[in-house]
Amino acid sequence: MNPELIEKVTKLIVEKLQTQYSSDGNLEAKSVSPASTVKFWDHSSSTEHESSNRPTPNLSSMKVEDGQELIKFPKYSESKPLKKKESTIVMEEQRTNAIYPISGIENPFNPEELKELISKTPARIGVGRAGLRPKTNTWLKFRFDHAAAVDAVYGDVNEELLKRLDLFKVSTKVRDKEVYIRRPDLGRKLSDEAKQIISEKCRKAPTVQIIVSDGLSSSAVEENVEDVFLSLMQSLRSLGLDIGTPFYIEKGRVAVMDDVGELLQPKVVVLLIGERPGLVSAESLSAYLCFKPRIGTIEAERMVISNIHKGGIPPVEAGAYLGTVIQKILKYEASGVSLVQKEN
Repeated sequence: MNPELIEKVTKLIVEKLQTQYSSDGNLEAKSVSPASTVKFWDHSSSTEHESSNRPTPNLSSMKVEDGQELIKFPKYSESKPLKKKESTIVMEEQRTNAIYPISGIENPFNPEELKELISKTPARIGVGRAGLRPKTNTWLKFRFDHAAAVDAVYGDVNEELLKRLDLFKVSTKVRDKEVYIRRPDLGRKLSDEAKQIISEKCRKAPTVQIIVSDGLSSSAVEENVEDVFLSLMQSLRSLGLDIGTPFYIEKGRVAVMDDVGELLQPKVVVLLIGERPGLVSAESLSAYLCFKPRIGTIEAERMVISNIHKGGIPPVEAGAYLGTVIQKILKYEASGVSLVQKEN
């Protein structure tokens, strides 16, 4: 086809359309500027072609009629960041919370100092509040810890543990947990049956006599006593100390070691007993030591290594350390305040 003929026909059509608009009164006929004219590519020439499209109008400068809005399209060149899987996010949050517990206080005055304080204590600090009441998470954690403490007091030590450690069981004058809580004095006395069994099964006058008792926390005994007991036995054997026949006293108090001292006449009595549970830990074990305990021994003559659990003194380490303390007690033939005075 002849390009010149096509261009001529196109110009006639454009002029015809402009004349039609001007006759209708909607648009005025305007001269077409050179920049806005339609240009065609000359197929017969070897020159580079020119675009036949007009420049893209600036949408921000266009006038918008009432009731009409310009459609804004997103820029697809700006790629959105990929979202992490929810499970990964949850795991990261749990890991962070375990190392740096989240404070319940909104907008703390000094968040860095508060974070440092929380990381240094298991106490309930910086938990915040909802009005005059604790927040839901704080309240649920409190109820959980309180329930664990109640279970520790009212629970019983597993018989399998006693068999594994080869401990026979005797009891105090207490027969019921409610009586045990209300009458501490009865927990300090062995029953007549217990005295008879101990006299029959235990060696007399050993150097060290080990006793285990549930005390106020059966959970402490179940969780820690095996490691402490085995470590202590190994430590005493390595020191060449004579060990009596160990046994278990159900519902015992600390001063029950006085009755044992009267019966067996040992030089040192070691009592592994469950501590009174708190809201931080319901599994804390204590080791009470006394040189030749007898009826009438005062509390100043006893000594204790407490806070033995996974969050405090490691059980195995506590058992090994007890051997060193017993060796010192035998050397100075004293315990408690008397031992401190003789050392100095």
